[in-house]
Amino acid sequence: MTDINKKIRYRLRAVLARGLLVLFAILPLRLSHGIGYLIGIVGNLFHNEMRYASRINIRICLPQLSALRQLTLTKRFLIETGKTFTETSAMLLWPKWLILRTIKSVDGEELVQQAQSEGKGVIFAIPHLGSWEMIGLYCSSRYPMTSLYRPARLQAMDATIRRGRERFGARLVPTDNHGVRALLKALSRGETVAILPDQVPTQGQGQYAPFFGIPAYSATLLSRLAEKTHAVVIFTYAQRLSWGRGYRLHFLPPPEPINSSNLPESVAAVNKGVEMCVRECPEQYQWGYRRFKNPPEGESSIY
Repeated sequence: MTDINKKIRYRLRAVLARGLLVLFAILPLRLSHGIGYLIGIVGNLFHNEMRYASRINIRICLPQLSALRQLTLTKRFLIETGKTFTETSAMLLWPKWLILRTIKSVDGEELVQQAQSEGKGVIFAIPHLGSWEMIGLYCSSRYPMTSLYRPARLQAMDATIRRGRERFGARLVPTDNHGVRALLKALSRGETVAILPDQVPTQGQGQYAPFFGIPAYSATLLSRLAEKTHAVVIFTYAQRLSWGRGYRLHFLPPPEPINSSNLPESVAAVNKGVEMCVRECPEQYQWGYRRFKNPPEGESSIY
């Protein structure tokens, strides 16, 4: 493919992405989620990488479910993924008053308020569950919050995404040593940081720990921050309500011993915390992510 063709394809992708972003931002949440529902239905009809990976992940993580229930969960996951796609425009572009109006209830936020009143830093552990963009917006609108940010693959959308995530007060820092130092400083000031605890780290930056009973290469950053700063770890997610009714936010205490100086124990507790959240609304978890793509040495890939 020539450089000219690459540039044309890139520009077309950028125009399409911007057009869809504006289009879905105009729609009310109920209609946006309705379109996402249809996208998910279509995605379930044809073979695709997301459906393939989700079927494998659900089968090995939830073996207690019958084959029929596993297929049903896969279908529901794809529907929720469609909603995640269509609601992104609102999360990036809607004004603060309109975003907050979609929040119907908040459970457990007193955990955050107690930690803040004691001058302790808080680590929000935000799994890829429900609307993780929503939980980031809500927390940054109420507390000084710093989080890591990796530039978007489509560079033309990077400024829009960054601006959308920072518009309620969040501070985004790069995913390097400079960014980690910024997280440490924020926690030392008694502020909050947000971390996605269920991403597969690059080789050399993680260790294996059970996730739904399966060895998964897992990030150690959250555990290291918690041990070094004695910050309070709180798991949190925004549950998407049916029929576009909005969101219910949850703040949950972590499993013990997440603040342990024993790193393997702490990392295992982080994964257990993610499991705890996922089991509450499994259809809204990102099952299409290849969480087990880096198997232990000597084992073959399950995908």
